Amino acid sequence: MAAESRVRVPLFDGMNRVPGGLMLIPLILGSIFGTFFSPALEIGSFTTALFQNSALPLIALLIFATGTQVSVRNTGPVLAHAGVILLTKSLIPAGIVIALGMIVGLDGILGVSILALLVAVDNSNGGLWLAFTGKYGDSRDRGAYMASAVNDGPFLSLLFLGVSGLASIPTLALVAAIIPFVLGMIVGNLDPKWKSILVPVPNIVIPFFAFALGTGINLGNVVTGGVQGIVVGLIVAPFTGFLVYLGYRYILRRGIKSGLGFAAGTTAGNAIATPAIVGGIDPTFAPYVEVATAQVAASVLITAILAPLIAAFVLKRHGALNSPDDEVVAEVGDASSADEAEQAKEADGPRL
Repeated sequence: MAAESRVRVPLFDGMNRVPGGLMLIPLILGSIFGTFFSPALEIGSFTTALFQNSALPLIALLIFATGTQVSVRNTGPVLAHAGVILLTKSLIPAGIVIALGMIVGLDGILGVSILALLVAVDNSNGGLWLAFTGKYGDSRDRGAYMASAVNDGPFLSLLFLGVSGLASIPTLALVAAIIPFVLGMIVGNLDPKWKSILVPVPNIVIPFFAFALGTGINLGNVVTGGVQGIVVGLIVAPFTGFLVYLGYRYILRRGIKSGLGFAAGTTAGNAIATPAIVGGIDPTFAPYVEVATAQVAASVLITAILAPLIAAFVLKRHGALNSPDDEVVAEVGDASSADEAEQAKEADGPRL
């Protein structure tokens, strides 16, 4: 029996040794397959369903499972964390880019258009955030994924660019993104057993939806983005991540866990489609769409690699690269040991 359970190749543990590796490694593998072996993923049936088309339903399941872990009495802290991330990751960076655009124009700087910069900074990769905070954060951090539900897609880009009356935010789409989380909260609070049942969900679904997301990142587009695209990613990860870090440290007062904020310094995979959407609504941006798309694609990949590495480095430097769940287990174990010792002492009776 022991021989059967012996690990021959430590695939799971190997991924976990890399900060954010449970998502990052499958994401890179998916981008390789999507770029060079896409026909193998398009043979249909369960193969295509799992490895290419599963991202949205699996992320939805993860969102539902995350909701079950949030109790009603913790709703305030969750909303506070989501609000801080939305402010520091999206609203402030987008405002800075728009101010820059008013000075230098739509052409931007050094071959990077204002469209590319705005689309790269005003959103975040909710899947990577859930994966990273699922290992090193707590329910407040995981619940703050709701900020990604707000900033995901073209909503904020259209809002900040002010594309006349066509830049309306589809409220129904925003509500639809939050419903799984709310339903999870309701179920988890009505029947706490669901909390324990769904605890393993992140470890199960993250590698699969990460691979599926990766298949949508064409490495050719990343290469096309060239040096400018890489520069965009190298700016987005540390700059926007640092802003969220400041929010975690000085607004939320998270102390040594403030390094988690750097994990938000990403560009969401859905952002790759945003330049085309903006260009379709306002022809003024049409000339920038092709190059901006390539540069945003590069930023998606670069930030997905860089953000968790920076966050892990900062957490490790402050001695906080550990799971709060492990701390709870350790505390329970210590308490149990103390209780057992006390019971044993009482069983021995007084010594003469």
